Amino acid sequence: MSENPENCLEVLKENMEQAISHLEKELLKIRAGKANPSMISNLKVDYYGTLTPVSQVGAVNTPDAQTISIQPWEKGLLPEIEKAIRESNLGFNPMNNGDVIIINVPPLTEERRKELTKNVKEESENAKISARNARKNANATIKKMEISEDEKSNWEVDIQEMTDKYIVKIDNICKSKEQEIMTI
Repeated sequence: MSENPENCLEVLKENMEQAISHLEKELLKIRAGKANPSMISNLKVDYYGTLTPVSQVGAVNTPDAQTISIQPWEKGLLPEIEKAIRESNLGFNPMNNGDVIIINVPPLTEERRKELTKNVKEESENAKISARNARKNANATIKKMEISEDEKSNWEVDIQEMTDKYIVKIDNICKSKEQEIMTI
């Protein structure tokens, strides 16, 4: 970071935005009862000896709210995709009709919903930790600057205010996801 408090605040803001962006990506992977292609975004298939994301070996669609379909570009990959889904521990039972893999997304049980809200809370806490680490780094940078103690104190207040705003954003994003999961 540069020897400029404004730059330090800008870097802090970038780090906070990255924490929020990462949180949103992680929350997309947590299913809320509706089929979503991101549910299988981490799924990798053995494609000629290389582990390749499913989205790169076929078309992934959601024809309706309870179904994900995967149409591989090569029919020979159907068994590999089916195997990857079964071994993924996502709780899906894929059906292979010879052309397409169809995944029926079962409705969530109350127990599973509670488990998923715990996962949301974990992701929320990880994002907050990232935000606090960014705050810590910004404060350390400000302390090293050759500015008056009053200025340092004022910048530290600004850093804390920005951190608080992002923590509230993180909480709101997670509350929204929890409501989505708990809504039947």
